[in-house]
Amino acid sequence: MQDNNLIDYGPLTGLIGTWTGNKGKDLAPEPDGTEYNDYYETIIFTEAHDVANAEEENISALHYIQKVQRITNDKVIHQETGYWMWEQGTDNVIHSMTIPRGICVLAGGKASQSVDTVLDVVADVDSQDWPIAQTAFLQKKAKMKTYTQQMIISGDTLSYKQNMLLDIYGRTFDHSDENTLTKVS
Repeated sequence: MQDNNLIDYGPLTGLIGTWTGNKGKDLAPEPDGTEYNDYYETIIFTEAHDVANAEEENISALHYIQKVQRITNDKVIHQETGYWMWEQGTDNVIHSMTIPRGICVLAGGKASQSVDTVLDVVADVDSQDWPIAQTAFLQKKAKMKTYTQQMIISGDTLSYKQNMLLDIYGRTFDHSDENTLTKVS
């Protein structure tokens, strides 16, 4: 590992710092329909390190924590932690995350950079390359089948959209979240 000041984080560099936003929109399943939540959140990205896998693949990693709260009552409705990783010298990005409901996602995709940096990743419960792992209970009662996420970094603005296709309450439901955040430090 190198000194973090010498590590190239490539397309992830703009994420480093603390982000807050209060324009979040959550579309979530309920037994009798759909729940709509407005939310605010904080995401903190910190430099983690770089690693060499099998002495061939060089990866730079950022660790993050995310806390999401409902605007109407400040109730925490989502928390996650994980890593955003970049395979150095390529446009490949990896997002690994854990949600304290018994779900782990390893999503992969591409980064593109022009004026903005765009990170697009996907995972699928049936994928060997980019899988979704979940508890036995969730597999039977609230199975996440697919996960897609797009993040756009534009200076001190971060926006994202993510979708989780769920089998829940006897139906398929497209659970979605989106927000725009501002870098505060």
